[in-house]
Amino acid sequence: MISVKNVSKSFGPIRAVNDLSFDINTGEVVGFLGPNGAGKSTTMRMITGFFAPNSGTISVDGLDVSQNPVAVQKKIGYLPESTALYLDMTAVDFLKFMGSFRGLSPATLHARIKIVTQQCQLEKVLGRKIGDLSKGYRQRVGLAQALLHDPEVLILDEPTIGLDPNQIVEIRGLIQEIGKTKTILLSTHILSEVEAVCGRVIIINQGKIVGQGAPKELMAGSANTATYHAVVRGEVQTVETEFKNLSDVTSVIAQTKEEGLIDMKITSTSVHDLSEQIFDLVVKNNWRLSRLNREQKTLEDVFKQLTQ
Repeated sequence: MISVKNVSKSFGPIRAVNDLSFDINTGEVVGFLGPNGAGKSTTMRMITGFFAPNSGTISVDGLDVSQNPVAVQKKIGYLPESTALYLDMTAVDFLKFMGSFRGLSPATLHARIKIVTQQCQLEKVLGRKIGDLSKGYRQRVGLAQALLHDPEVLILDEPTIGLDPNQIVEIRGLIQEIGKTKTILLSTHILSEVEAVCGRVIIINQGKIVGQGAPKELMAGSANTATYHAVVRGEVQTVETEFKNLSDVTSVIAQTKEEGLIDMKITSTSVHDLSEQIFDLVVKNNWRLSRLNREQKTLEDVFKQLTQ
């Protein structure tokens, strides 16, 4: 579990994190989103103990990070956006070095290397120098070292950067599987990745939380307006006027198409779905309806709305 309480961090006159508070429980995969400079990396580095907060407290599995930095680091696996790798080492030698650095016994280290090699699909490149590997395989080596000591908490900063589409799917599946028993904080700019693997999202801007919740909840709750698209056959001025008379409709844009069809864009402030009212209006006026759909808000829409 990660607990961040009233945490602030400044670098000179710049306030990078401003009174930030959130909790992440075991078994949760939480997406950590924000524009560049929002304070994401600073927050993650404070959780891992690389930075100390100016105020507030951070704990990992009940241990205060400031008071127990060594014990906390044993519980955390950290994959930074730019992983520090020794390019002259082979992948397996690097994992052995990192395991020894973390104090794993030879037997435990041997077993864990075998496990993370399979998890990250590194079998084919274990004996090759890291400097000769593709960016995608280097990222896998970085993820393997983060998992090597079987940590309770994973902090992942852009974990799929540089991977091809097939590798991205594999790593997402791995994160979902690991997230069943661990606490995972995942930072990424790929919003489809967040929707695919995260049960909850925290969005920050200028060091403050501006939104949080399940992705579907955020998308539903952000809709100040709803937009409907309908294609009907009728007389354009009559159709436009009738749609404008629907309750809570704020605008109607009508565009004629081929064969006498009218493409309607209808905007409403109603919290209720107007699809049934639109359909009833078409039936009442004996128009022909070729298409009717409600425009869905995306996580990208929510992100833009909360961070602009």
